[in-house]
Amino acid sequence: MSYQTEVRTEVVEIRTETKFSDEKKTEVQFEDHEHVEHDDEISPELELMLHTDPLTGLTTAEIAERVEKFGLNELPEKKTNPFLKFLSYFTGPIAYLIEIACIIAAVVGDWLDFGIILALLLINALIGFIEEAKAESALDALRQTLALKTRCYRNGELIEVDVKALVPGDIIVLRIGDIVPADAHLLGLGVNGEINENELQIDQSALTGESLPVSKKKGSTVFSSSIVKQGQQLAVVTKTGIHTYIGRAANLIAITNEEGHFQKVIGQIGNVLIWSTVILVVIVFVYKMVRFRGTPDGEWKEVLEHCLVLTVAAIPVGLPTVMSVTMALGSKQLAKKEVIVKRLTAVEELASVSVLCSDKTGTLTLNELTFDEPWLNGDYTAEDILLYSYLAAEPGARDPIELAVRRAAEGSLDILKNRPKRAIDVPGYKVTAFSPFDPNTKMTEATIMDLTTNQSFRVAKGAPQVITKLVGGNNAAVTAVNNLASRGLRALGVAKTIPGDLSKFELVGMISLLDPPRPDSAATIRDCNALGVDVKMITGDQLIIAKEVGARLGMGRVILDANHLVDPSKSEEEITEHCRRADGFAQVIPEHKYRVVELLQNKGYLVGMTGDGVNDAPALKKANVGIAVEGCTDAARSAADIVLLASGLSTIIDGIKTSRAIFQRLRSYALYRITSTIHFLVFMFIITIVENWNMPAILLIMICVLNDAATLVIAVDNTEISERPDKWRIGQLLTLSTILALFLSALSFAHFYIARDYFHVSDHELHSIMYLHISSAPHFVIFSTRVPGYWYSNMPHWIFTVCILGTQVIALFFSVYGIFGEGEEVAPISWGWGMSVLGVSLVFFMLLDYVKVFVFRQWSFKMTAKVAPTPSRKRKLEQRGREQLHRERLDNAWQNVIDPVEAHQIVAAFKNAAQHN
Repeated sequence: MSYQTEVRTEVVEIRTETKFSDEKKTEVQFEDHEHVEHDDEISPELELMLHTDPLTGLTTAEIAERVEKFGLNELPEKKTNPFLKFLSYFTGPIAYLIEIACIIAAVVGDWLDFGIILALLLINALIGFIEEAKAESALDALRQTLALKTRCYRNGELIEVDVKALVPGDIIVLRIGDIVPADAHLLGLGVNGEINENELQIDQSALTGESLPVSKKKGSTVFSSSIVKQGQQLAVVTKTGIHTYIGRAANLIAITNEEGHFQKVIGQIGNVLIWSTVILVVIVFVYKMVRFRGTPDGEWKEVLEHCLVLTVAAIPVGLPTVMSVTMALGSKQLAKKEVIVKRLTAVEELASVSVLCSDKTGTLTLNELTFDEPWLNGDYTAEDILLYSYLAAEPGARDPIELAVRRAAEGSLDILKNRPKRAIDVPGYKVTAFSPFDPNTKMTEATIMDLTTNQSFRVAKGAPQVITKLVGGNNAAVTAVNNLASRGLRALGVAKTIPGDLSKFELVGMISLLDPPRPDSAATIRDCNALGVDVKMITGDQLIIAKEVGARLGMGRVILDANHLVDPSKSEEEITEHCRRADGFAQVIPEHKYRVVELLQNKGYLVGMTGDGVNDAPALKKANVGIAVEGCTDAARSAADIVLLASGLSTIIDGIKTSRAIFQRLRSYALYRITSTIHFLVFMFIITIVENWNMPAILLIMICVLNDAATLVIAVDNTEISERPDKWRIGQLLTLSTILALFLSALSFAHFYIARDYFHVSDHELHSIMYLHISSAPHFVIFSTRVPGYWYSNMPHWIFTVCILGTQVIALFFSVYGIFGEGEEVAPISWGWGMSVLGVSLVFFMLLDYVKVFVFRQWSFKMTAKVAPTPSRKRKLEQRGREQLHRERLDNAWQNVIDPVEAHQIVAAFKNAAQHN
């Protein structure tokens, strides 16, 4: 080796030694992860009222003045009159037309029609009222979360007052276990005015969604309805009543009173049918009054009665009733799966939900701190750290961290599992001295006697900074704690003394604590995605915790903080796009959750919201379907449309599948009923104008009653469950109904003219023939409309089949035996006629089934936009075109990248093969 080489080698060795010595001197520091507090804005005027003397409090005069200015510390109550609520079920386009028909029936003295119409109205209203009667007031529940009494200084005395009597500026006492009675600022003083710098531990999970207790120091804000878990301080009240954090949530609930999606759909369908009916009936009325003026057929009362019968037969009087019964039976099915439906139409709307916004704490997670994977020092094991942390835990303490430690140890260590019930001691060990948690030292400590060796040792458990200092420092432990903190996990250090020396500690390891996901949450999210429902996490918890939980649930880590929702530099469209693309939002307040739901709804999504806390209540109320999970607060339960009684979220999947089955039944009935209505209007309008032919009123009433009564059993029919969220395509529904109705109208004209002009039946026989045809032909179409594919691809339930066929057998008997007699202008027909009419109706529905399938297969949004162009449809069509073009460009770009890679792989494979050969 040359001299220069030796010198270089020595220099490298010296530098290396210097580097190592520098590393030894450099200690790894704990990283602080700032806790993001929710803002509490205080106006300058209010700020002046908060400088109250802590041990004197407000005077009687000041209290009276502030009650006058700010009101009582309570939430305003808004009661709903049950009678007015019942009357609300008689509103809506279809209901109004039925009520008008009811009045006309009374005017012309047609009491049979009057009774039938009134009965249908009452049945529909009673079903809706009874099913929804159990819904509670969300504001009442919010009020119940408030404390009732509190201690405060007034007129120089510490007294107990009603919480509703508090005003801004009051000095209140907060102690462990107290429910905070109003929003307040901590003063850093003890009850007697002494300096108290110890932090309060506040559980505000029900308000903000934060899974861990929050440390509050002097000057921090504590929110009304949160719970003091540790510590004691004086605080000055800053906000009361509706101005508090929880009050703002109550206000959002109070202003959220929108018409449901299902009511809008029924309203749209009803408006089309009603206006069609009104226009055609008015034309018939005017035509008959003019043409038959001066004759008995032209009497206004006679013409009005005829128009009444046409109206009653044409309008879908049974539409609300059949749909209410179907949804009511669906809610009973869901109740068996421990899914309670409070708002009946939520059963249908859940089928259309495409975005499910979910709270995290208590919904996706268990809302309890749990022992996670620990970091261990040296040869210590997970059992060791659990045992030593248990020995240093305070028996009976209700602190969440102590509870988590004891629960983990008792569930994992055999020596604790096998000990007698209610035993406190650890077998083989005896606690000889114990120092409970001290806010100043930030740790608990115990002296333990090992009964096997009769040797004593000390164990300590506390903040990582304190424990690492106790053991003389440990860079690896600091790095581990920083890594845990970066993922949102709470760390706790555990140390014990070395054998034979009670003064020297060595590190056992670091416990990591997390509010873990529920066991079924990840599977539920996967199942939702498979059903076409996008799940987003909306939480008030810290961003790093939200990202960790999101990753564990397989949701992705695109979790944004709440600032993205209120960024003044971004347009509404940009913020909405953030909502659409993000996997969730963190550090949100109730207004933010409400805004996320609102923005997605404005984009056209039907939004579901799951939650359990007070902070979720406004969003639960705003969402198309609000779902309160098991163990939720009264506020969440009352604001929700659906309440889950079983733990976990898996029952949501049952709810979605059941609701989609119900949706298919509702759409099936709507398609059938609209087809029947259009068919009847077209045929009766033309035949009345051209032939002046009328069907006896009793026969038309029987068609309405029998056919709608039979279709009630559609609620038990077999159906197909869609793999994507269902949607009411009104344009498609009305177009297909019109096409089917025109084919049916052609069949009706064929029956009329062939029977009258070819077979020369009498007028009264013609009434019976046309009654049986109009009763059966449209009715059998429901066998086709019940599924989107061919009718035989999913056979109907036997009860459904028996009821549908049974009603037409009854109609057959009415026609063959002329049950209503010549007095009603009805004559009996032969069995040959009766069976022929039914046979033609059965065959014809099978032919129409092919028409239906053809239309479904050819239909697209592009066709809708061309057939019925509207500005919104044109914009959406253009947007879809741009998105398709963008996808094609991405695919082409990706193909340009992948082609050379594949070519290279092929060449490499050939080279390898050549080398081996």
